[in-house]
Amino acid sequence: MFRRFIIAVALCCAAPFAGAVAALAQDETSASFLPPFPKGEVYSIAVIGDDLAEGLFYGLQETFLSDARVQVLPKPIMLNGLMRPDNDEKVVALEADLKRDTPAVAAVMLGAWDRVSLRTASGKRYAVGTPEWRAEYGQRADRLLKMLKRLNIAVYLVGLPNVRKWDANEDVQMMNEVLRERAYLNGVKFIDSYAGFLDEGGGYSNWGPDLTGKIVKLRDGDGIYFTMAGNRKLAHFIERDLRRDLKQAQAARSVPLLGGTDEQARINPGKAVVKNTDGAGDPLGASAGAAVPGTPAAPSQGDQPADNGRISLKTVTATGREEVVTLDIVRPAIPASVVALVTRKESPDRASQLGDVLVDRTASGLNVMSTFTPPSSAAAGSRGRSSVSPTQSAYYRVLVKGERLTPRPGRADDLVWPRPEPEPIQLKPDAGPLQTGSSLPPADAAKNPVNASKRRERVEP
Repeated sequence: MFRRFIIAVALCCAAPFAGAVAALAQDETSASFLPPFPKGEVYSIAVIGDDLAEGLFYGLQETFLSDARVQVLPKPIMLNGLMRPDNDEKVVALEADLKRDTPAVAAVMLGAWDRVSLRTASGKRYAVGTPEWRAEYGQRADRLLKMLKRLNIAVYLVGLPNVRKWDANEDVQMMNEVLRERAYLNGVKFIDSYAGFLDEGGGYSNWGPDLTGKIVKLRDGDGIYFTMAGNRKLAHFIERDLRRDLKQAQAARSVPLLGGTDEQARINPGKAVVKNTDGAGDPLGASAGAAVPGTPAAPSQGDQPADNGRISLKTVTATGREEVVTLDIVRPAIPASVVALVTRKESPDRASQLGDVLVDRTASGLNVMSTFTPPSSAAAGSRGRSSVSPTQSAYYRVLVKGERLTPRPGRADDLVWPRPEPEPIQLKPDAGPLQTGSSLPPADAAKNPVNASKRRERVEP
């Protein structure tokens, strides 16, 4: 009984510690998963793994072909699984290769060759999926991930996709569980590709939607590997997280003191520190204009204060009930330096031009709007440009919001029925007698019998 009590106390103490280690591992990736200052200002990607990683390599090459910020290395680095007998020697050789030219990002995908039994030094064998096999598989994954982390490489560990055979598919899910756990504990990102290739019933299918939504063949006939369209879709799962991390790294570049003097000078070439001195040689503001410690700094002239708003939306829950959800619209304060940077090319005698609006819809259903000014419009100035807000333009209301514009009367899209009768033509008193050949149309004559009788009196001999 006493022994069981000691074991229970030890487990209770170890659980918070393990949770703290996992939290610290995740906190390391919360600010900026990618390095803000990569070597050569380009994020180089090394694709590491087995035959599945080779297909992923071709998909990533096509994905980032036109992106100057990202460069996929010319060829993948082959590592045929973790359960090979020579795995330790392969990891050591891989570390030596990466030290010679360390990439910024590593896309790791393996497991196609790992469905083999484990054989220990004593000659005992363990089948795939046994506790001993899972423990050894996790240790070998730890060894690989820790080596990549020591080299300061941002690791994206891609999980295995579903396969056709049901028994192999169960092993795939088991290996994904082990890899997801080791990725979480080592502070790397796990990319789940299993759910991305399931059909409508949650099973395997060679066909499925590509990135444009068109149903194409995604898997090869063996039920494991991918076609080129499938590799492009597989690379999309990494691209989605990588582009989000690129934005975070770009935002982290402007954090004060994050980079060295040379790095800050490179990203802010026009930024200079101007020191004005008075006659005594004391820097301006060092004594007389110095701020008193503990007092908040007064806002400089030109700052835009924060202006938060709140809206209420009516929505329907999963149970069918209507609820009103309140959303906060946050507009943060804008420093005067940012305002000056944005408006440095503005003219005091001409209003700012918002430019044309480009609207795109993300995978999550959000609308992303960007504005740009075409060269012809910029050269022509404000002539010929509408003062309508971009969100009130006909383009945005019809193609983005899905509204139907009110048609002009008589136009082809005016489907009002019955048609309104045209207004009768009224003659002015001083219009003079009607001449032959300028008679009213028959329809107008029927509606204006007085004018029609006058016409007959003047025209008939």
